[in-house]
Amino acid sequence: MHQVVNSETIAAPRGSHRAPGGVVTVLVPAHNESGGITETLFSLNNQTRRPDRVIVVADNCTDNTEELALAQGAEVLRTVGNKDKKAGALNFALGQFLPGADPEDLVLVQDADSQLAPDFIENATNNLLKDELLGAVGGVFSGGPGGGFVGHLQRNEYARYARDVERLHGKCLVVTGTAALFRIKTLRDVVASRLNGALPPGNGEGGVYDTSVLTEDNELSFALLTLGYRIASPSNCTLVTEVMPTWRELWAQRLRWKRGAVENCVQYGWTKVTRPYWGRQFLSMIGVLVTLAYLGSIVFALTTGMGLNLHPFWITVTCIFVLERIITLRLRGWRYMLLAATMYEAVIDVFLQAVHAKAYLDAVLNRKKVW
Repeated sequence: MHQVVNSETIAAPRGSHRAPGGVVTVLVPAHNESGGITETLFSLNNQTRRPDRVIVVADNCTDNTEELALAQGAEVLRTVGNKDKKAGALNFALGQFLPGADPEDLVLVQDADSQLAPDFIENATNNLLKDELLGAVGGVFSGGPGGGFVGHLQRNEYARYARDVERLHGKCLVVTGTAALFRIKTLRDVVASRLNGALPPGNGEGGVYDTSVLTEDNELSFALLTLGYRIASPSNCTLVTEVMPTWRELWAQRLRWKRGAVENCVQYGWTKVTRPYWGRQFLSMIGVLVTLAYLGSIVFALTTGMGLNLHPFWITVTCIFVLERIITLRLRGWRYMLLAATMYEAVIDVFLQAVHAKAYLDAVLNRKKVW
């Protein structure tokens, strides 16, 4: 693998300065992202706390991502021969400048299909500086436009996630890969721990990201927590990210997320850190079984001529569920809340339960992983 950094060298930062929080470098891994890279870099160029360097890590691009990035003033680091997707591209880029960077400097890793709120870096930096044990600050994302009905359902889902994070004062289970800010010294700690066996070895060469897993951001969150750091997604660190435009693409994305999360738990075993995650996996499995039993009982009753009988207990349970759907959509406004009362979103609930079931089955049967 080799790199081309704007025809210069990555060891020659331009316009760097030591503002509070140190030098902020942004890494944007990109594989054929010509459709959104300009907007992504535009959002970086308009930050209230502007980054000192923006490096687009062009990974096996065959479109004009590189040209568009250069036109926005970004540096371009080109990988050649990388077979480890996003994690491999990031490991390559981090390996170039981590050794020579100041320990107090910061690095922001951001997806190429996401746009930061103008004060994202300023707020993320302030949050990180307040807490020495905070290992990473992630973003709270909302869904971008498009995608028709399936896009609409994802925007509702993301709005509920944002509400949950707000209610928990930024406490999160995973520092999302869409945008996360780290200290250089924290990432060096991860590298050292992978090499000395305190953490899973990852790529075996001291890479920050584990290239053997499907969800590298989930694994890195486990790694940070295992090392004693905290993670957070403060409500004032917001961004907009792309939604999956079709059911097929949503299925592939969620299958990867879910199976990756399950296998990350297996990878780290039963520890103080992973117990809450195992608990969520258990509850998800219970949810799948309950959904199957619920739908199966309805089909059985209708196909055998027994008919449906309404019982007060189940009517009460249904009303509570409807209220949950309404209240949790508060961030989208009252029109969306009223619409949620019709329970039209049940279609994505059942869809995601099917994804969960498939992910568990694939993990148990050790079927081939698809990124």
